[in-house]
Amino acid sequence: MEKVCQNWPQDAFDNALVSDKYWDAFAKHAEMASAEIIRVADMETAEEEIKKLIPELSVKEIIATGGEEYPNLAKIYENLKNAGTAVYTDKFDIAEHAPSAELGISTVEFGIGETGSVCADLFSYEARVTSMLPRNHIVFLNPRYTVETVTTAFEVISRVFKKGYMGFITGPSRTADIERVLSLGVHGPHRFFIMAVDNGFERSAD
Repeated sequence: MEKVCQNWPQDAFDNALVSDKYWDAFAKHAEMASAEIIRVADMETAEEEIKKLIPELSVKEIIATGGEEYPNLAKIYENLKNAGTAVYTDKFDIAEHAPSAELGISTVEFGIGETGSVCADLFSYEARVTSMLPRNHIVFLNPRYTVETVTTAFEVISRVFKKGYMGFITGPSRTADIERVLSLGVHGPHRFFIMAVDNGFERSAD
């Protein structure tokens, strides 16, 4: 399956709808939904933050997508491998290790201020399992790419959508029983991190 859009900033975004002025609302609502936001200046700092999380989350295996589109993200994956953590980026390796990986890392297209959700172009099997199966999930987001409302999000998507698979993620997995006891991580990630990178999280020129 192909992506809904090969280049979201170029083909779907404009300054009237997509702007960092919605970031504060996004961050507030994302944290209300139990997402954990890590805002960093650059990709080097993002790498250091992931390295801090690895022992905290007892991570031995990572399944990761997005390196083909984002060279600096691919570099992080390579550096994590060199530091001794198993990082699987090939689709067949991801399928094999998805049930045992403690951490999934992927990318998202934009955030939604109204709900604190992120929107992901989940075109491939590996992108979907990376976001759903590991107990912990990190998404990379450009904080300039936020929209105001869900209605705006669908307006942006409608500019490019012909076929494909889009997903909205709002915090970690949650469920509640009949007595209203809320549990996190029952049907998906127990912890959900949004790595918001101010500089260096750019697509390849291709």
